[in-house]
Amino acid sequence: MRDFVAKRVREIPPSGIRRFFDIAATMDDVISLGIGEPDFTTPAPILRAGIRSLEEGHTHYTSNSGTIEFRRALSDHLKRLYGVEYDPETELLATVGVSEALYLALSAVLDPGDEVIMPQPSFVSYAPEIVLAGGKPVIVETRVEDGFQVTGDAVEAVVTPRTKAILIGYPNNPTGAVMSRERLMEIAGVARRHDLLVISDEIYDRLVYGVEHICFPSLPGMRERTILLGGMSKSYAMTGWRIGYAAAPAPILAALRKIHQYTIMSAPTTSQAAAVEALLHGEEHVLAMREEYDRRRKLIVAGLNEIGLPTFEPRGAFYAFPSIKVTGMDDETFAERLLQEERVAVVPGSAFGKCGAGFVRCSYATAYEKIEEALERMQRFMRRYG
Repeated sequence: MRDFVAKRVREIPPSGIRRFFDIAATMDDVISLGIGEPDFTTPAPILRAGIRSLEEGHTHYTSNSGTIEFRRALSDHLKRLYGVEYDPETELLATVGVSEALYLALSAVLDPGDEVIMPQPSFVSYAPEIVLAGGKPVIVETRVEDGFQVTGDAVEAVVTPRTKAILIGYPNNPTGAVMSRERLMEIAGVARRHDLLVISDEIYDRLVYGVEHICFPSLPGMRERTILLGGMSKSYAMTGWRIGYAAAPAPILAALRKIHQYTIMSAPTTSQAAAVEALLHGEEHVLAMREEYDRRRKLIVAGLNEIGLPTFEPRGAFYAFPSIKVTGMDDETFAERLLQEERVAVVPGSAFGKCGAGFVRCSYATAYEKIEEALERMQRFMRRYG
């Protein structure tokens, strides 16, 4: 019998993150610095709003776009934070997390062979999602020496007649880098000169430390050529609720909604009710969690540097990205030995692109005490291999 699996699917490698989680799941006493998920439980008022919606019988489909309450709350939220306005009727869409929003954005705008420029290291799904949408990822490598920020010149150097869009994700997973206004203005200039769309994944927008997050569509002239992606998972500790959004000019948003209609119908009703509570009244919880992440950030960065793993200072998200080159191991070997010998799980940097080789991703979205213990175990490891 012939192989019925599509060629493009066969050629996509499995996620480089999952393998180490699968191994760790079979072991005892593992401290995971691998998973990109808040260790906080969803704040109680948000939980109660979800429960209340169930008790009141809100268990049916919503509008394809999502409840108008969610979209209005989101519209007000984006205007209040970033001064960018979206019509809740025609320019906002509730999605099943940012993952669906990314899928919709790429599927809606790419024709076969269209090119999408994307900086790396980047979230593991970016390049595969471009391929699954029929496009071609064009990689621009970033460097620790430049703070893992992509420059306009680097992007412009790879623009071709087939280029359709630029896909950026800042604050960045896995590096924790945050783009400066100057660098984002460079990207905006490239988009204008070459008439390109920008897809901006800003899921970590509220998790920044001592710097300002710049919402890309708030830049001059960028709202009309940007698809903004965001969600509730990281800032509000709502990963399991699977609720995100896409924001875009009405003609583009209508294309996303059309695909959403046929693939999803509507985002989870209960999750939308909880998200309304988060957007309207969740600010104190965001600030409290961000303060704790910042405390952990300082601990892990100082600790990794102290044990001999040079670490770029992350200014956003909840990841540290230390270099492990001093050990003489590649990042896959380092992660595997650290897991087997000291029961600490990290993710090889090469899972996020070739230029991530020689680094590992360490999430500090875990308890302070566990990070302290993980650093002690890593110090023992470095005494043997550092």
